[in-house]
Amino acid sequence: MQARLTRRNMVCTVAGQRLVAASLLALLLFGSAGVADAADFGAPPSGEIPILYNDHTVYATPDILTRSRVLAALVKDGRIYVPLRSMFEEMGATVSASPDGKTVTATKPGASVTVTVGKSEVVINGATRPLDVPPMLYHGIVLVPVRVISEALGAYVQWLPTRHVVVVRYIPVPPPPFVATPTPAPTAVPVVPTPVPFVPTPTPSPTPARQSYTAFVQAAFVAHKNYNEFSAGQWCPEGYLVAGAWAPNDSAFAVKVDFRQYAYVTSDNVRDTIGNHYTQFATIDGGVAFTPVFLARQSSLDARLLYKVAAPRIYVGAGYIHTANNYGYPQLNGLGGGIEKLPDLKKGINLFGSAFYYPAASGNYTIMNPASINAGKTYRQQYQILKYDLGLALATERSPLYLYGGVSGEHYTAQQNAPIGQTHDGPYIGLGVKL
Repeated sequence: MQARLTRRNMVCTVAGQRLVAASLLALLLFGSAGVADAADFGAPPSGEIPILYNDHTVYATPDILTRSRVLAALVKDGRIYVPLRSMFEEMGATVSASPDGKTVTATKPGASVTVTVGKSEVVINGATRPLDVPPMLYHGIVLVPVRVISEALGAYVQWLPTRHVVVVRYIPVPPPPFVATPTPAPTAVPVVPTPVPFVPTPTPSPTPARQSYTAFVQAAFVAHKNYNEFSAGQWCPEGYLVAGAWAPNDSAFAVKVDFRQYAYVTSDNVRDTIGNHYTQFATIDGGVAFTPVFLARQSSLDARLLYKVAAPRIYVGAGYIHTANNYGYPQLNGLGGGIEKLPDLKKGINLFGSAFYYPAASGNYTIMNPASINAGKTYRQQYQILKYDLGLALATERSPLYLYGGVSGEHYTAQQNAPIGQTHDGPYIGLGVKL
C-alpha cells in the first residue's frame, strides 16, 4: 500500500513538473510578444523595483552592487525599465558601448540589439522598431523598456504586485541535435552564407577650394581729364596705372601698392605777337604767372597695409601717399586710411574697388623766381587727397592672365598755400596676372 502511494506521488510530481514546463514554454512562445510595456503589469509603483531572474538571482535596490553594477528595475511614468547590460550578459550576450556610452549594442548567436539613449527606437537583427519610450541613463546605467529584452531574445517579463518584484525568465533554445540521414550517399548540407555586415561608405571630405591667387600685378592705360592751375580739362594722352597686391585668401592681412601717372598738355590760353603759346596759371603766393605750354606730368604712389573685415577680400587699412610732378611744385607726403575690395579673380566677372583719404598731404616749396617779390621765401603747401577706384575683372580658371577695367580718380582739396584744388578722373583698361 505504502509503495503504491509513493509511486502515485512520483507520477503526480512528474506530471506537475511537465505542466509547469509546458506553461512556461507557452508563456515564452505566446506571452513574450504581448508583454510590451509596464501598462500590462498591473500599474507598478514608481521607483526602484527588485528583479527576480530565473528564480535564483535577486537584483535589489541600486545601493547594492552585483558584479560591480547596479542591477534593479525602475518604474517611471508607469513604464518598467531594466538594465540592458546586466540583463543581456545574464542571457549570454556580449555588450559593447559607443565612446560616449549612449549607444549600446548586445550580440549573441542569432541575435543583435542596438539602442541609443533618448532615441525612441531599437534595432533588432538589423530591423528598426519603434519604442513607446526611449532608453534612459540612470545612475550611469543604460535602462531600456522591458519590451527590448522580450522582443529581442524572447525573455518573459512580468510584474508581481503581491511580491513587489519584477520577474524575468529566460530559457535559451538549444540548437536541434544532429541526426545523421541513413542513406548511403551523403546529403549535401546547404551552406548558409555568413551575412556581411553593412559598412557605410565614408563620405569623402570636401576638397578645400583652391585659392584663386596669392598675389597679382596689373597695368592699365588711363584716359583722364585734368583740372588744376595748369589745365582746364585737358585729356591725358600718356596716362597709366600700375598696381600690385599680396593677399593670400587665408591671411587676415594684405598689402597693396598703387601708382598712377597723368601726362597732359597745359592749357593754351595766351599767345604773344610772334605766335608763342603760353599757359596762364595761379601761383602759390596768390599771384598770376605765365609759362610756355608744356607737357606736364603728375604722379601719385601710395602703399597700403590692409586688414580683412569681411569675405570675399574686403579690407580696411592705413596708407601712405607720395606725389611728384615735373613743374617744380613741392612733392606731397601724408598718412591716411580707407577701405579696399580686392578682386577675387575667380572664373567669371569679379568686382573690386577702393577709396583712401589722406587728410594732410603736404610739402615745402621755395620760390625761385627772382622777379617775384617773394623770391627765396619757403611755403608749406598742403592738400586733402581722396584717391578712389572702381572696376571689374574678367578672369578664367586656367589662365593666370585677366582683363580688367573701370574708373579711377584723385581729388585734391586745397588747404594751405595751394593755388586751387585739382581733379584727375576717367576710365581705364588693362591686363593683369595672378600669381
